Amino acid sequence: MNERLLLQLEIDQLNAAYAAALDERRFDDWPRFFLEDGRYTVQARENFDRKLPLALIALESQGMMKDRVYGITQTIYHGPYYTRHVLSPRAQLLGEEGGRIRAQAHYAVFRTRPGDASEVYNVGRYIDEIVRTPDGLKFASRSCVYDSEMVLNSLIYPI
Repeated sequence: MNERLLLQLEIDQLNAAYAAALDERRFDDWPRFFLEDGRYTVQARENFDRKLPLALIALESQGMMKDRVYGITQTIYHGPYYTRHVLSPRAQLLGEEGGRIRAQAHYAVFRTRPGDASEVYNVGRYIDEIVRTPDGLKFASRSCVYDSEMVLNSLIYPI
């Protein structure tokens, strides 16, 4: 089979596992999708397009992600809700350079509060740098660039 097609499948599986971990509320697993010095940002499309650094969330290591998980699971009080990530069927491979794979995938995240209707929570695209490790593919960086001009309430869970 074509090497590029195999890589495409690996990236799609990485994205599916990432979404499942978040939707199943396995937040302790979330930092493990990243390298130790992995970066995670959630940024408005307007700021991204203008190359402005302001982001809703900007984490620069697994340690910062673990702190975020602690906050989500131990200290932040909020009305409970569930998320469901719907991803584009195929990630777009943007290139490979210096052992880093660049890829992009579109996402929509729906939020459901118990006893209430589901609503669109966040829509955008993942822009990723991915590295192959002995443990499989890991994110060197994941930028969640959202299209929505308004974020419903506060952003608590990772996108």
